[in-house]
Amino acid sequence: MNQPSNIAVIVGSLRKESLNAKAARALADLAPDGVSLNIIPIGDLPHYNEDVEAEGAPESWTRFREQIGKAEAILFVSPEYNRSVPGVLKNAIDVGSRPYGSSVWQGKPAAIMTLSPGALGGFGANHHIRQMLVFQDMPVLQQPEAYIGNAGSIFDEQGGFKDEKTKAFFQTFLDAFLALVARA
Repeated sequence: MNQPSNIAVIVGSLRKESLNAKAARALADLAPDGVSLNIIPIGDLPHYNEDVEAEGAPESWTRFREQIGKAEAILFVSPEYNRSVPGVLKNAIDVGSRPYGSSVWQGKPAAIMTLSPGALGGFGANHHIRQMLVFQDMPVLQQPEAYIGNAGSIFDEQGGFKDEKTKAFFQTFLDAFLALVARA
């Protein structure tokens, strides 16, 4: 098995103190030597519009597509908005899947972690993301599923884990994802 070295991380929250960004950084800190988890910004991507594409893709779309294209795998870390996917994340998936027939997502292994201050841990968003990735022909990590509820209580002031049980789950999740990527 070959260990991946370049994994793109898409965080579905733009909030400065995002629990999801904290989780993404915590996962990056758990990665073994030689494995880079790189957060790819999505907040500057204009809404996808096929007319704009026909006139020439904005630089931010081109940059985003190139970054995703170079990645060996994709990790999605997202909150849930209204029992679904945040608009900014849906837009990023749309931008990467276009123009038709040129999806940068196709075939890349993926994993999904959703976090919420509520008890359900972003279950709805997790499954909506999964549904979109299946359409992009992306093999998605099946187990362990990662719905992190009560996420406001798992990190300390520095973004570290407050308890070893949570840290161990994050490590198990990351290890399973890296094993999926190595098999792909």
